[in-house]
Amino acid sequence: IKELMNLSPDEANLMVNGEEKKVLLSQVKIGDLLKVKPGEKIPVDGKITEGNSIVDESMITGEPVPVEKNVDDKVSSGTINGNQVFIMKAEKVGDETLLSQIIKMVNEASRSKAPIQKLTDKVSKVFVPAVILIAVLTFVLWQFFGPEGKRTLFAFVNAVAVLIVACPCALGLATPMSLMVGIGKGAKNGILIKNAEALEQMNKVNVLITDKTGTLTEGKPSVEHIETVNGDQHQILKLAFSLNQNSEHPLSNAVIKRAKEENLTAEKADQFENISGKGVKGNINGKTAYLGNESLLTSHQIMIPESLKQKALEVQSKAHTISYIAQDQQVLGFVSFTDKIKESSKKAIKQLMSEGIDVIMMTGDNEHTAKAVADELGIKHFKANCLPEDKLNEVKKLQQQGKIVAMTGDGINDSPALAQSDVGIAMGTGTDVAIESAEITLLKGDILGVAKAKLLSEKLLKNIKENLFFAFIYNVLGVPVATGLLYPFFGILLSPMIAAAAMSFSSLSVILNSLRLNSVDLDIQ
Repeated sequence: IKELMNLSPDEANLMVNGEEKKVLLSQVKIGDLLKVKPGEKIPVDGKITEGNSIVDESMITGEPVPVEKNVDDKVSSGTINGNQVFIMKAEKVGDETLLSQIIKMVNEASRSKAPIQKLTDKVSKVFVPAVILIAVLTFVLWQFFGPEGKRTLFAFVNAVAVLIVACPCALGLATPMSLMVGIGKGAKNGILIKNAEALEQMNKVNVLITDKTGTLTEGKPSVEHIETVNGDQHQILKLAFSLNQNSEHPLSNAVIKRAKEENLTAEKADQFENISGKGVKGNINGKTAYLGNESLLTSHQIMIPESLKQKALEVQSKAHTISYIAQDQQVLGFVSFTDKIKESSKKAIKQLMSEGIDVIMMTGDNEHTAKAVADELGIKHFKANCLPEDKLNEVKKLQQQGKIVAMTGDGINDSPALAQSDVGIAMGTGTDVAIESAEITLLKGDILGVAKAKLLSEKLLKNIKENLFFAFIYNVLGVPVATGLLYPFFGILLSPMIAAAAMSFSSLSVILNSLRLNSVDLDIQ
């Protein structure tokens, strides 16, 4: 936590009427323009309004390669500017910044209890009374059978030695110490863990349900092709632009970008409606316009011409996503989008499958696009045309079969399934609702982080079990010696001072073993 807090600078360069002024970070307000110079830490969350640069985000995402940032790109507090000057607009300050949220989450997670801690608690409930009983019996037996004249002294010293050597300090440290180091290790690698239970559960996961757009793919689709019935591409693009100006969907951004490149202006869309999992509709110039998938048109009794449907199938087989456009019950054509698969997705899927995890891709996209993406990534099970409730129901169905289900997603539509799953994993590049619904957040928004979280979970549980061994082995060996069991045969008694040293060494072993988690390599080959 101290390391994370040190990432944030104390001051910022505030721009006032074109003049630069040094101010304390606490004085920066939302909407302020800030100048960030080469080598400086970015003071708050915001977006670049002027200039461009290379930004080192490794302290937040765990990725060593600096990222290129241009106008309108978001930048985060605590990351380091490269070799250019840029002006940014403050959008989140104080406790609202990503860095502050990370610190808060790491702090809360470090204090939470993992289920394995319950085992330690159960053992302690038996262990502590048992040790006290052994100490009392030791006192009584030495009082009766000890050397003449020294019975009380021997009884007292040995009873105290039993209590000291069996002191369960190491037992109390075994789980929390590993968790604290493990959660910190995760944070350094862009894996934010909301609670300790999620990190332990991750080791038991045997099914992963994953979204496609923004999770397996980059989530930055571009308009690839416009197919028309009457040959007027500009009309289709203009209608799509007019409907999409009210939407935040990644496909909407692609349409808006293309329309602006062609210098088109949007018409006003009245009675706008976002139909979850299907598309959008609105009233433009007195006519109802529709933009979305085939089920949107079917639900409004709009027939798609067979020739257009065939053309759509041909395009979809190349992993393109299709959005049909219709006006007043007549289909005008479609817009096709491509969304590049992330380079790391294939590596991540292969790694997860090699660990026996069944990967299921569930997407709102059509069957043909879903199949093309699944085939490229080697995913055997996928479901297309999924609505938010389909993902939720699939999670419930698998849980009823006794599966431990992890779910990854980045949109509002994924939040019910994220909340229902045993381990919800949100992409940090996604919506706040998705992040709030999940137990683990991957800041880089990369499914490779799921494989890393799984590896971290395995290493953490192994580390906790080693700690429990260190906590008990000294007691198992030390208590019989402390009771004086070796005295009749070898004349050996355990001094309370040596018992204290052994107890301290037990705690030290647990601490040093926990710190070994810092050296764990989470890179997936």
